[in-house]
Amino acid sequence: MAENKWTVNFEIYRQKGQGAPKFETFAMEVRPDEYVIDAVERIWAFHDRTLTYRHACHHSTCGACGMRVNGVEKLTCITAIQSITRNGGTVRVEPLRNFPVVSDLVVDMGKMYTRLEQVGFRTTVPLNEAPPPDSQGIQRDRGASTELERLVDCIECGMCISACPVPLTTPDYLGPAVLAGAQHRGLNQSSAQVLALVDSSDGVWRCHSAYECTAVCPSSVEPAWRIMDLRKQVVKERFKRIYG
Repeated sequence: MAENKWTVNFEIYRQKGQGAPKFETFAMEVRPDEYVIDAVERIWAFHDRTLTYRHACHHSTCGACGMRVNGVEKLTCITAIQSITRNGGTVRVEPLRNFPVVSDLVVDMGKMYTRLEQVGFRTTVPLNEAPPPDSQGIQRDRGASTELERLVDCIECGMCISACPVPLTTPDYLGPAVLAGAQHRGLNQSSAQVLALVDSSDGVWRCHSAYECTAVCPSSVEPAWRIMDLRKQVVKERFKRIYG
């Protein structure tokens, strides 16, 4: 029985340095059950070795392959081609929004990582250091199988920031990932500087509650809900400052 293959046009975003961005189209024969990252890798391997993209684990754990596929933020390693197009269709692959483009499909997430550190959020913790309780006072079991243990399901893919409409007009907005990190750590565990950072015009109050961040999150972190909860924490801290 012949293998079922489709012909799909992949429109790939290209930008090098300060050059003008453009799209290049590659007509590819693919299996419907293949993933978008498989096609991107094949374009690099057989059509254009100058194509720049990120990938690592291939099973939705690292977050490296987050891109915009037909206008929606996706982990391309788990996005099947048949879920977004059909035989003869088109798949447009672009870098994440709201981040500077380094090259083609690769963006610079340095600001996000710096801001995560500013709110005291770390995705890993040494085993000899107990993780802080969450905002409900629940102490999480850190386990004992590895040197470092992930605290939450966030894989730092940046897709929530890309999907958020606010950074398009407010570049200094902290963003869903950072505010969700602050919520997880809890303001009662944070410094006055962290409280001032999140309780600002570019912090929790800039969020428009659009929930696009939660819609694209691949790890069920629910950043929009966490931002709403962080607002409650901020109000509580305000009352504590006023009434002691």
